[in-house]
Amino acid sequence: MSIQQSNVGSNPQVVLDSAVAHISKTSLLDLCLQAELLVQLVMILLLLSSIWGWTIIFSKMIVLSSFQRKIKTFLVFFQTSKSINQLYKYVMDKQDKHTLAQVLLAAADEWHIQPKGSESILPNAVSANVRERVNQAMILAINKSISKLEKDIGFLATISSSAPFIGLFGTVWGIMSSFQSIAATKNTTLAVVAPGIAEALLATAFGLIAAIPAVIFYNKFAAEIDNISREADDFRIELNNLMLRELI
Repeated sequence: MSIQQSNVGSNPQVVLDSAVAHISKTSLLDLCLQAELLVQLVMILLLLSSIWGWTIIFSKMIVLSSFQRKIKTFLVFFQTSKSINQLYKYVMDKQDKHTLAQVLLAAADEWHIQPKGSESILPNAVSANVRERVNQAMILAINKSISKLEKDIGFLATISSSAPFIGLFGTVWGIMSSFQSIAATKNTTLAVVAPGIAEALLATAFGLIAAIPAVIFYNKFAAEIDNISREADDFRIELNNLMLRELI
C-alpha cells in the first residue's frame, strides 16, 4: 500500500492535477493577497494607473465628441453664411468653446469686431500690419485650444509604454522569491512552484490590462485632435480670405 502511494505521489499527472486544482480554488484576490509585498505594491500602482487612465479616457471621449459635433455644425453654417458678422453672432449666441470658435473670437478681438448690422465692422483693415496681427492671433488661438485638448493624454502614452515593464518587474521579482522559497524548502513539486509563479504572473497581467486600453485610446485621441487641428488651420485660412474680401 505504501508503495502504491509513493508511485501516485511521484506520478507527474497526479502532481499536475493537484497543482491545477489548488490554483483553480484560489481567487484572484487570494493570489494578490498571497503575493510578495513588492509585487502587491506593483499591482496597486498599476491598478491606480488603470483607474486614472480610464478617467482620462471617458473625459476626453466626452470633450472630443462634443467638439467634433459642434465643429461639424459650425462648418455647415460657415459654408452657408460667408459673413463674418453672422459667424460672430452665431458663436456668441451658441457660446461655443470649440477650436474654430476660439479662432473666430481671436480674430474678432484683434479686429475689434462689433456685430451691429451691416455697418463697417473692421476699420483700418487694409493695413498689412493689422492683417498680420490677426493671423498671428488666430494661430495662437489654435495652439492654445489644441494644447488644452492634448492635456492629460500624455499620461495614456506613459501608461502604454511603461505599464508592461512595471508588471514584468513585479513578475520577475515574484518568480525570484518563489525560487528562493523552493531552495529553502528543497521541494520542487509543481504543487509548490505553481502558486508562486501564478502570483508573480498576475503582475504582468495587471500591466497589460492597464497598457492595452491606454495605447488604443491614445492613438484614437491623437488622430482626432490632429484632425481638429487641420480643420482649424483650414478655417483660419478661409476666414482670413473672407475678411480680405469683405474689407477691400
